[in-house]
Amino acid sequence: MQKTSKLWTAQFTAIVIMAFLFFLCLQLLTAGFPAFITDIKNNPAHGGLMTTVFMVSAIATRPFVASLMQKMDNKKLSLISLGFIAISVGLSYGQDSVSLLLLLRVFHGVGFGIITTIFSTMATKIIPVHRLGEGIGYYGMATSVGTSLGPMLALALLQYVSFNILISISVALTLLTLFLNLFVKSPNKPVPAKADAQKVNCREHAFDRHAFTPAILTAFFSITLGGVVSFLRELGKEANLGAATSLFFLVMTVVMIVIRPISGRMYDKFGHKLIIYPAVISGIIGLTLLAVTQNTLTLLIAAFFYGIAYGTVAPTLQALTVSAVSKEKQGTANAMYFSSMDLGMALGSAGLGLLASYTGYHFIYGFSVIFMVGLLVAYSMIFVVKKKPREHFAETTKEVGV
Repeated sequence: MQKTSKLWTAQFTAIVIMAFLFFLCLQLLTAGFPAFITDIKNNPAHGGLMTTVFMVSAIATRPFVASLMQKMDNKKLSLISLGFIAISVGLSYGQDSVSLLLLLRVFHGVGFGIITTIFSTMATKIIPVHRLGEGIGYYGMATSVGTSLGPMLALALLQYVSFNILISISVALTLLTLFLNLFVKSPNKPVPAKADAQKVNCREHAFDRHAFTPAILTAFFSITLGGVVSFLRELGKEANLGAATSLFFLVMTVVMIVIRPISGRMYDKFGHKLIIYPAVISGIIGLTLLAVTQNTLTLLIAAFFYGIAYGTVAPTLQALTVSAVSKEKQGTANAMYFSSMDLGMALGSAGLGLLASYTGYHFIYGFSVIFMVGLLVAYSMIFVVKKKPREHFAETTKEVGV
């Protein structure tokens, strides 16, 4: 339990800034790699694979991160991981071999899996319980703004500079994050357990059944996000929109900056049911507009509606995931949430990229609506139609207004 209700402490502020810089750094490459590979190989499936291997390696890493955080100083672990990322990203400079770049993307993904889990756990541990939705909203806003600005900057920069400049900027942002991390205190570690107990903990920290449901719902949404991040430039080319495509991410970012604090406070006050439905419906509208867009105005309206969805659905599901477990299992919950997010991104990038090679880019955004509808149906079946929620979930979420 928190001893203070203050949210914007120096530590929380530093973590939010680091999260923004780190996600900006990685998302520059998430959009940059597919665009670069698609250009030189003329194959959108290869472009999507760059995102897929990145996400899959992060997913494979995360089950071990929560256990590793119990055994190693979190600050030291994050510094090592950031250094590892900077080196592996730097090695991508000047390369055009798909095989080598795929291998380096695996290394990027490993570091991404570790850092995102550590940063989010640092944040959730210092957020007052009764302000969890608001706190995660602000933290999520930092990650989402970085996620949105990254592709926008990448697509804009690639109009004028080489991919290698993008690599250099990404390395610089990683090193800046590492520098700021030097001034952040490491979270308190639990008392070391006996060897037998640690073996059990290793399994326990990889998975928590109470966090599974909201975490897996996240994948439904992030499948659509994978398509938006990876292939919007190609959609712009198909619709002859030119450089205006990058404005999509600018509008989406502005909308998220506005909606995140509002949705976080509404979550704390009214619970998740009031905000999920309009948010998902907004996402459906945004994707539908992308599927038919032939001009800049339609593209920007789509960005507005999709920004509402992204700015509300993602932090709400993260808050649900974290609040479903005990305080000491928040690292596990965050790992599960981000693994589901990455799983959806990987499936979306690879699957929609493959589909686009046969159908075109407009079609894949219309097809993505299926996953938003699936999210809405699954959420309704679990949280609305179901009369009696699981006892543990009800007890652990009642403090945050669920």
